[in-house]
Amino acid sequence: MERITKNQVKHVAHLARLNFNEEEIEKFAYELDEIIGFAEQLNEIETSNIEPTSHVLDVRNVLREDEKKESLSSEDAMKNAPDQKDGQFKVPSVLD
Repeated sequence: MERITKNQVKHVAHLARLNFNEEEIEKFAYELDEIIGFAEQLNEIETSNIEPTSHVLDVRNVLREDEKKESLSSEDAMKNAPDQKDGQFKVPSVLD
């Protein structure tokens, strides 16, 4: 396994616009190397007989049936509007 170098840490820090002292760079080089080592251990696991999943648990949306219900009248919906015109809410323009 190739080790993470201090130059690689400096390069990534530069790209991320982060400033580290030499002690921090050495620490991060070691820690990143350890993290990658743990991640590489996953490549050693036999997974050919395991079906790919997106979730560990069986996840499904629980949706209720659509039911037609009484809705607000236009007048009730507009009565608290701070500004309105022709039955529509009037809002400040966000485009010039």
